Amino acid sequence: MENKKKTIFNVIFLLVVFAGTMYGVFHGEDIGEIVKILEQVNVLWLIPGVICVVVFIWGESIIIYYMMRTLKIRLKKWTCFLFSSVGFFFSCITPSASGGQPAQIYYMKKEKIPIPVSTLVLMIVTITYKLVLVVVGLWLVLFGQGFIHKYLWSIRHIFYLGTALNVFCVTAMLVLVFHPRLAREILVKGMALLEKLHFLRHKEARIEKLNASMDQYRDTAVFLKEHKQVIVNVFAITMFQRFALFTATWFVYKAFGLGGVKAVAVITLQAVIAVSVDMLPLPGGMGISEKLFAMIFIPVFGKRLLLPGMILSRGIGYYTELGLSALLTIVANFTIGRKREIEC
Repeated sequence: MENKKKTIFNVIFLLVVFAGTMYGVFHGEDIGEIVKILEQVNVLWLIPGVICVVVFIWGESIIIYYMMRTLKIRLKKWTCFLFSSVGFFFSCITPSASGGQPAQIYYMKKEKIPIPVSTLVLMIVTITYKLVLVVVGLWLVLFGQGFIHKYLWSIRHIFYLGTALNVFCVTAMLVLVFHPRLAREILVKGMALLEKLHFLRHKEARIEKLNASMDQYRDTAVFLKEHKQVIVNVFAITMFQRFALFTATWFVYKAFGLGGVKAVAVITLQAVIAVSVDMLPLPGGMGISEKLFAMIFIPVFGKRLLLPGMILSRGIGYYTELGLSALLTIVANFTIGRKREIEC
């Protein structure tokens, strides 16, 4: 019952944010002119953009497949692709992408994968996923001040905040992994303070949950220490996976017949949006992603093509991902775990 209420809330929240985004994007704009511009786009350039989205989803499935084999669990690549699709679908529709991993753990459990194993794999996926954004953010802060002054000056505070939040998130996860005792002490004291201030009621079950979580973090630490090369490989795949999605905007740029701006600049600008919005409590960064695009891509698309460029870029990079992962989640719902149920 509680899960149904949560799902209904997430759907309503998504629709409200979507409606607000559409209003903000199209209010006061000449829809007829936008349609005319979009009709002139070279569709052939959009095909590799869609392929980038498929590669993005596929990339995580390869990581899951690779890590499961490392842990002596054999799965079909197609099953891992469905796990990946489920994660991206629920991440797209929930605030801060909070629903992705619980959904993946649920479907992995249907395939008889122990929860500690799925939790370990997905935790490493999360750490490397966010670590890519940390690398991008810190690289620009330390070595890309010229790029920031040229393209990002108007949104520099949002970019710096996004970078700082991602650094904090990755640091916190690594502390939880490598110093679980210290992390436990901090969390226990934090909960005690919240209880003292009457923000939380005292519950023994909460402490038990915390202890169980610490066990999972210890398992992750052991795995990271014993499989350093695996982590390096996973990070490399994740880097390729994330930049595949960012590259979709370059193909949109080419679809308009534009030139003069280097591919690395267009791809980096799209990466900056990801860094800036990743930690915000909005499904898919909806609303703020469109706003940032409109602010930093003017030198790339020009004022006339800016909105059509945003429509295609977000349409491919987010809404195509949402639609494709939704279809594959339906497939997962009817296929994952079914064979095992029949065998039983």
